[in-house]
Amino acid sequence: MGGYKIQKRSMRIFLACFVAAVGVHETALASTPSPIGLWVRADGGTKIDITKCGPDYCAVNIWVRDPNGPEKMGDKLVLALTPEASAGVLKGRAYDVRRKMHYIMTMRLTGAHMRTRGCVLFGVICKSAQWNRAD
Repeated sequence: MGGYKIQKRSMRIFLACFVAAVGVHETALASTPSPIGLWVRADGGTKIDITKCGPDYCAVNIWVRDPNGPEKMGDKLVLALTPEASAGVLKGRAYDVRRKMHYIMTMRLTGAHMRTRGCVLFGVICKSAQWNRAD
């Protein structure tokens, strides 16, 4: 049972980190490529729409391959990120609304590609995903 709780917590942290990464403030993105738009995870399992939501960004699942799996249509991450010295790198926090989880988030934007890394437990448990722009 304890392993399940850690696994569930790490997934929530990952999602929260992803949300934080996408939630970079508009002025902070001036020299960084914009995450706004449609993205498809490299494995084709999820499609998200990233938009502005207040001062942050929101990443919402608009399609999932397996609706019976852990990811659901409508899942939303609120992202509060700031640009790093490295071009195209955003760091901050993400919040998974459905799971009520917070994550440490890093997002790397390169042209039509995005790599997200979300961590829980002070960065001990992390998960990364590769995304391709769909719009």
